[in-house]
Amino acid sequence: MKPIWLVDDDPSIRFVLEKALAREQLPTRSFSHPQEVLAALAQVAPDGADSANSANSPDAAAVGPQVLVSDIRMPGSSGLDLLEQVHALQPGLPVIIMTAYSDLDSAVSAFQRGAFEYLPKPFDVHKAVALIRRAVQESQREEVAQDSPVASTEMLGQAPAMQDVFRAIGRLSASQVTVLITGESGTGKELVARALHRHSPVAGGPFVAINTAAIPKDLLESELFGHERGAFTGAQTLRRGRFEQAEGGTLFLDEIGDMPLDLQTRLLRVLSDGHFYRVGGHSSVPSHVRVMAATHQHLEQRVREGSFREDLFHRLNVIRLRLPTLRDRQEDIPMLTRHFLQQSARQLGVPPKRISDAALARLAQFEFPGNVRQLENICHWLTVMAPALVVSQQDLPPEVQASTYGQFLAPEPGSQAVPEDALRAPRALLPMEAAATAAMALDGSWEAVLAAQVQTLLAAGQPHIWELLMHRFEAQLITSALHATQGRRMEAAQRLGLGRNTITRKIQELGLQPAENNDKKGL
Repeated sequence: MKPIWLVDDDPSIRFVLEKALAREQLPTRSFSHPQEVLAALAQVAPDGADSANSANSPDAAAVGPQVLVSDIRMPGSSGLDLLEQVHALQPGLPVIIMTAYSDLDSAVSAFQRGAFEYLPKPFDVHKAVALIRRAVQESQREEVAQDSPVASTEMLGQAPAMQDVFRAIGRLSASQVTVLITGESGTGKELVARALHRHSPVAGGPFVAINTAAIPKDLLESELFGHERGAFTGAQTLRRGRFEQAEGGTLFLDEIGDMPLDLQTRLLRVLSDGHFYRVGGHSSVPSHVRVMAATHQHLEQRVREGSFREDLFHRLNVIRLRLPTLRDRQEDIPMLTRHFLQQSARQLGVPPKRISDAALARLAQFEFPGNVRQLENICHWLTVMAPALVVSQQDLPPEVQASTYGQFLAPEPGSQAVPEDALRAPRALLPMEAAATAAMALDGSWEAVLAAQVQTLLAAGQPHIWELLMHRFEAQLITSALHATQGRRMEAAQRLGLGRNTITRKIQELGLQPAENNDKKGL
């Protein structure tokens, strides 16, 4: 294990931490000035080889730190300056800032600049060691995420449902059989198709993907099969379609459930006969293409409804791979989150964000209707919007916060909004006794209900009660006003005594979705 680097001009502080960490069998290396740290970092082995087990090892100078613990005030320099310089050299290194109580404002500033945590002086040695251990664990998790050989090219997943998918890909690696991939939007159907192609006998050929739902019906036939010159107005040259582009490789037909019936007939003929005609053409074109299809729809139901050909369904449904939702593989959320944060940082050229355990726990409570794609988008959002290098639960986007506190939906037409509903805690937070207390309070005023709810949350040890209840209170006010005004925001703002910009901002912050098509009225 790499050593813990300690930086403090006070030798007694260094001595206490050295001895405490030695008892925990954590190696250390001490410095009295920030310049010594920067000089040592310049000598760190580029591969980060872990060749030293103690500060006395001859190779210690070539080994970088696992965690850096630095004082905030030192003669001639500052721990904040060191923090910025160290993060420029090693963006993922956890830095703990030590500070006296009088420097707490500076400590908060350090935290906002990306410090892992701050340690106020005088500190409890046991708490200091526990904090350093937590930073070590976070650092090691980040190293695993960065060094994972599959992170850049393959799918990630340790959940049993994903392991089944990986095993199926392995079994199909020697085959060119047609595969139908099903699953909700955002589960990674195209990633699976690419993996199947990459591990198939036609891996040397092209992989061509087309979303049949994204192309107008009049153009889809030409996109798939190409056209001859003069086949229709604007067809000035011969054009090769996707089947020809994918010759000798794989053609991936995404959202196959939305394909028009007449084109389903042409696709069936290609799959059964192995040749096709370009639009306006008279000569058949042979096709040697492996076809994979994907859909989020229930194809059996569409067959019963008559909107999808049964013979085409059976032709495509040779091997079916069903992808799990993110809700069914929640144990993968931490790994995927760290991977996407690393990926976003590389794309944007910024230091990678780390995420706290509390924020991960909050993410695990989210339903993720958009599945893995939505999680990836959230990580992009956090990379840009989170103020510190360590993402806390307060940094998560509004839709995640709103989901945790409950869904804020406008009442059904003709019903009356009940203020108490806005104050009902998530059922997981309410013991049975507290739920009974809240129910009894419904006979009184809404203030009595609120008081009972506060007592319930306090007794349950729920954190951030002010934020939780204010979030619900504002959400209920706005949804009720929008319902009363049929979604007219300006009128709702006037009746609540708010400005138009304020209500628009609140709707965005709270993650509220007014009734469809009503949000454009009265703007």
